[in-house]
Amino acid sequence: MTGLVKALGEQDYARAANYFELAPPKTPRAAAAASDLARRLQSALDSGGSLLPFAVLSNEATGRIDDTLAPEQEQVGTLKFGEKEEPILLVRGDVGEGQQLWRISTQTIKVLRAHAPEPAAPAQTESITDTSVAGAPLVDWGLLLGLAAISFVGLRLLASLILLGIGRVVRDREQSPTFRFSHAALPPLSLFLAVVGFYVYADSLPVSIVARQTLLRYAGIIAWVALAWFALRFVDAISRLIIARMQRSQRRQAVSVITLLRRSAKVLLLALAIVAILDTLGIDVTTGIAALGIGGIALALGAQKTIENLVGSVTVIVDRPVQVGDFCKVGDVLGTVEDVGMRSTRIRTNDRTVVTIPNGNFASLQIENFATRDRYLFAPVIALEYGISAAKLRKGIAIIEGVLKEHAQIDQDGARANLAAFGESSVNVEVFSYIAVLDAVEAIHIKQDLLLTIMERLETAGISLALPTRSLHLPEALKISRAPARSEELNN
Repeated sequence: MTGLVKALGEQDYARAANYFELAPPKTPRAAAAASDLARRLQSALDSGGSLLPFAVLSNEATGRIDDTLAPEQEQVGTLKFGEKEEPILLVRGDVGEGQQLWRISTQTIKVLRAHAPEPAAPAQTESITDTSVAGAPLVDWGLLLGLAAISFVGLRLLASLILLGIGRVVRDREQSPTFRFSHAALPPLSLFLAVVGFYVYADSLPVSIVARQTLLRYAGIIAWVALAWFALRFVDAISRLIIARMQRSQRRQAVSVITLLRRSAKVLLLALAIVAILDTLGIDVTTGIAALGIGGIALALGAQKTIENLVGSVTVIVDRPVQVGDFCKVGDVLGTVEDVGMRSTRIRTNDRTVVTIPNGNFASLQIENFATRDRYLFAPVIALEYGISAAKLRKGIAIIEGVLKEHAQIDQDGARANLAAFGESSVNVEVFSYIAVLDAVEAIHIKQDLLLTIMERLETAGISLALPTRSLHLPEALKISRAPARSEELNN
């Protein structure tokens, strides 16, 4: 069909006759009759006939097999003669040497010979040649282009008026999903509807089939561009709304994932649009897609670590073991999370250094998040000196429990003090309780206050804290041999 329209546009009717199901002409008279048939077809198409747009035609050698026609037949257009319509049928046949081609069927040839008027060749040819551009009259080009411009401008103005009305109704345009989606959708949608309107009206105009089919072909490309433009703006609008919500909830790491997903979606949409446009132009993209698939596999194999880190990023953001600002321990790294990126997570340590951990490793490590604590453990071991009586020891334990019960920030559920063990140099009293605060600095001050209070009350009761002490006793023989008159006790 591309070759036929091109031959008609160049007024090479002898070449156009090759697209008919005719025997090769053996005489000049037969060649002239075949050329006349091509002129009749062009005249019938210019007078109201139509061809299917190139985007609708099948690129397969077998044609469309899901229609109601025989497998060797294909309808590619319609001829109009008054109120009567006749299909333009192609038939697939053998042309020798095992080759099969699609050509205009004998049935359509009979219709042309019976109903299509015979054009006045010399005068009409000169007139068309004198006023034609790219094989079609200049007035026809102007009529079609004018129709396209009116369709687009009219719909664009309508879209602007609708958007203006929505803007006046909505108070906060930036936070309104209705306004954001309307602002994203209306400009490309007006372009797409203009193309649809052009398709509907251009096909019914009695203008040159060459101009009509050429512009319809490019209109199909513009339609794909409009759809891609609509999808890209829609993705941007959705991502902006989600990012704004994530920023209000202080989920900065989620913004990185949304940005990545937005870029990936836009790249995919652009790729699909390019494939569709190439297909509309008649370029076989099957081989290219296969090559891209093989290249994608090779790229994925070569970028395993990068993909692993991206998957780790999604895992970290979905599972949310830590967030920006949390104090945590990841593996053997202790510090505050500064950023959760798409490739890695950065932690500021207590030494003020920054440790960068790839997210693939980060997701597999043991993570201890201190920022999510609801209470702080207070469990010191109070070492009392040996030589204390049992009564004083009981009193000391009671003093420690009393300090715990009196403090307002101690969770009384399970708070206790018990004799734990007789150590090497002290009697150990074990304390177990929770400080019911969320702030770490406040918990440190409360812990200090509790320890000082316990120390003060034990001193008042005459109970001393033990120091690490060790006594060394020397045998009598060793005492005489080293210092007969000397007996020494070493304290360490």
